Amino acid sequence: MARLDAFSHIQRDPVSEHLTIRRIGMHDLTDALRQGAADFWAAPTHIFFICLMYPVLGVFFAGLAFGYNMLPILFPLMSGFALIGPLAAVGLYEISRERERGQDVSVSSVANVFRSHSLSSIAALGVLLMVIFIAWLLTAQTLYQSLFGWHAPTSLGGFLHEVFTTQHGWALIIMGNALGFVFSAVVFALSVISFPLLVDRDVGAIPAILTSFRAVAANPGPMIVWAFIVAAMLAIGFIPLFIGLAVVLPILGHATWHLYRKVVE
Repeated sequence: MARLDAFSHIQRDPVSEHLTIRRIGMHDLTDALRQGAADFWAAPTHIFFICLMYPVLGVFFAGLAFGYNMLPILFPLMSGFALIGPLAAVGLYEISRERERGQDVSVSSVANVFRSHSLSSIAALGVLLMVIFIAWLLTAQTLYQSLFGWHAPTSLGGFLHEVFTTQHGWALIIMGNALGFVFSAVVFALSVISFPLLVDRDVGAIPAILTSFRAVAANPGPMIVWAFIVAAMLAIGFIPLFIGLAVVLPILGHATWHLYRKVVE
């Protein structure tokens, strides 16, 4: 009888515990970005259609923060894209996978993910990322309230003045970035390889996570550089009004697929 637990069906792939991790160099990162950009430009109409939700969601979150006096968590909401990005890019991995096989790519290619044997594992990892994302928002809100109390800023100007000109504000910047780094590092290590691996093979969620950690441990230098590339490109994508995400996110998604191909044999 097949197991229903998404984290336990390791037997689906006999090589799940013996996946070979390659050593990569900096040139592999630039090559992955080049291939990711090629995938993006090969079918820009489809990619824009899929990724239109990202800038829309970004503007929505910004409007929510301004409209409901949630300015203190505006930055955590924006940076949260880095935490849930691997889940959002699953459809892009499938498109790169089909292009790699020489198949015609269309919007319907994304739907193939929902027919994948790994769907339960992908969903389980997605839930894990959402839990981490919510934990990050709660942590950021708690940090702000511990420094500034329950009083919410009444304007963007007042909020920025408190953050950049007061002792509590600088403490918020330093501690907030330190905590954000921890959350981002954990998510990066567990997801950079696991999601594309699950799109490619039905190995189970836990083996996929362990493989991702092994890949990062085997290539600490290139993976650190890749993490900074992702962070820098996301920062660029937020300008202006999150519109850049419609280009940055698909390129990063496709490039991550090619990085996975270089790392996992």
